[in-house]
Amino acid sequence: MTLTTPVDPTSTDAWKRLGEIVDRFVPDLPGWFEANPSRGPEWTLTAGDLYADLSKNLLTEEVMQALLDLASETGVLAYRDAMFAGEHINVTEDRAVLHTALRKPDTESLTVEGVDVVTQVHEVLGKVYDFANRVRSGELRGVTGKKFTDIVNIGIGGSDLGPVLVYEALKAYADPTIRCHFISNIDPTDAGEVTADLDPETTLVIVTSKTFTTLETLTNARVVRDWFLRALAEAGIDSEGAVATHFVAVSTALDRVEEFGIIQKTLSVSGIGSAVATQWTQRWVCRWRLLWGRRTSHGCSMGSTPWTVTSSRPRRLRISRC
Repeated sequence: MTLTTPVDPTSTDAWKRLGEIVDRFVPDLPGWFEANPSRGPEWTLTAGDLYADLSKNLLTEEVMQALLDLASETGVLAYRDAMFAGEHINVTEDRAVLHTALRKPDTESLTVEGVDVVTQVHEVLGKVYDFANRVRSGELRGVTGKKFTDIVNIGIGGSDLGPVLVYEALKAYADPTIRCHFISNIDPTDAGEVTADLDPETTLVIVTSKTFTTLETLTNARVVRDWFLRALAEAGIDSEGAVATHFVAVSTALDRVEEFGIIQKTLSVSGIGSAVATQWTQRWVCRWRLLWGRRTSHGCSMGSTPWTVTSSRPRRLRISRC
C-alpha cells in the first residue's frame, strides 16, 4: 500500500472482527468496574498536559485491539509518520500537512523541500506578537487617536467557532481593556446587536476569508463597514482612510482586500506547500493569545499561498498568516 492508495475500511479483517464483536456485545459499565476495580487507572492515559479517562467509555480490551488493528490496516500509522516527516499526504492539493510545525518550539526544526518551516513559524510569531503588543499598548490607534478597546471578529465556520472557543476558554487571562466580539450570522440582526454599544473610534475589525469571497463573511463585513462610516459621519469625523485604519483582513486575495478598502501594507511570507491554511482554530488560538500577550510553544506556519493581515497604516498594522 502507498500513501496515495485509499483503503476501504470495510474490506479489512479488523472491520470484520469489529462486526462480530458488535453482534455479541453487551455494554455493562457497572459490571466492568465491579469485575475490575483497577479499570479506572488502567484506562487512563496522559500525553503532556492532556489527561484522558477512557474507563467510562464502552471499551473492552477486545474492542480496543480491534480498533487499533483497524487503524493499522487502513494505514493510519503510516500517514501519521508521513505527516510528521512533512510528506505530501494531502494528495488533493499535493502538499504537506504541517499541523505539527505549528506546535514545535523554536529549538526544533522540520525541513520540508529544503525549508526549515519551524524557523518560518517563529519568524512570523515574532511579527504577530509585535502587532499584538502595538494594539494592546495603544501604539496603534484609530483615526481620532483613541486606543482600540473593542475587537470585532467577522468570520464563519472555523473562522468564528475557533476564536469563540479560545476566547471563552482563556477569558480569565484576557486583557481587561480589550473586549472581543464575534459576528457570523448573515442575519443583519447579529451585526446590529454587536455594534449597538460600540464606539467606532475605538473599534478594530478583523475580517477573515481565505478567498475574500465568502458570502456570509463579506456581507457582514459590508454591514459593519457601513455602520462604521455612518457613525463617523454622524459624529462629524473625517472618514478618509478610516476603513484602512480600523479594518484588517486575513486573506490570500489581496486584490479583493484592497477593493474592500483595506489598502495593502502587507507582510507576505511564502513557504513550502502545506495544508496549514485549513487550520483556522489554531490560527485564531495564535491571534487571540497574542492579543493577551501570552506566549506558548504553539506557532503559526506558512503555506504555498501567503496569509496576511493588511492595512494602510504607515506603522505596519499587519499580521502574517497565523
